[in-house]
Amino acid sequence: MLLRSLKNILIQSKRNFQRTAMAKSKFEYVKSFEADDKILQNTWIIVRIDGKNFHKFANVHNFEKPNDLRGLNLMNFAAACVMKEFNEIILSYGQSDEYSFVFHRTANVYNRRASKIVSNVNSLFTSSFVFYWNRWFGDQKLQYPPCFDARYVLYPTTENLRDYLSWRQADVHINNLYNTCFWNLVLKKGLTNVEAEEKLRGTVSSDKNELLFSEFGINYNNLPAMYRKGTILLTKQIKIDESKTRKVVIPIYDDLIREKFWKEHDELLPRKAPKFYEFPKDLQPFPDLVKELLSI
Repeated sequence: MLLRSLKNILIQSKRNFQRTAMAKSKFEYVKSFEADDKILQNTWIIVRIDGKNFHKFANVHNFEKPNDLRGLNLMNFAAACVMKEFNEIILSYGQSDEYSFVFHRTANVYNRRASKIVSNVNSLFTSSFVFYWNRWFGDQKLQYPPCFDARYVLYPTTENLRDYLSWRQADVHINNLYNTCFWNLVLKKGLTNVEAEEKLRGTVSSDKNELLFSEFGINYNNLPAMYRKGTILLTKQIKIDESKTRKVVIPIYDDLIREKFWKEHDELLPRKAPKFYEFPKDLQPFPDLVKELLSI
């Protein structure tokens, strides 16, 4: 009986080996052409996505100038969907049609394969942007598929990482101040695009602030912080009701450049558990983005 059982085991093992051998083919050598794109260990990974030809996309879909709240909320929501999927992202930062996702230096997602990380982040962001379009744009139909490109950059030190985020936030201020002036000149003063560009040529920030206030009664510092500073997405613990808390991605509109932000959110760089966060009184109980995220 024992000999028969051993014989059956050997026969089955032989069949399994034959099946495995048959599954391989002479064509499998092509796998050897795949590049080894594993990302260097112990480096901060930034994946940045950018809208392709988004000026055209915004015009076709009647985005408001200089900022479209629906479009920005949709970008933030799609980015939050990415953060929910990849828990090794400690922070995301968005402005206009771009988003930067910061993977912690200890991240081992997809064994740190660059192509896998970049393609999955980009495809999930883009599909979320399309899938949730109607949540923010209602009955306005999506006219054609949006396209985003993506790249990754590595930063060896925390200082490099913070300088990168400071660079992106400084870019928000420069671009948004210019665009706010430009579109007010075009839409309210009736200037042509060329005339508006000529009027703003050579001006510095103080000149643009003065123009907005003197000609349009706009105090730039009173515009929504999301327009002026971009959106920071963090994972935090928030209070749902008197007895329940939940971990959720939240938007913060703050200054990334100053030390104050990093001290208030000191769990980020060492990658500790998300801290409890209480929204300002004017955003109680939750901002719209968080309400939407809690519903999915």
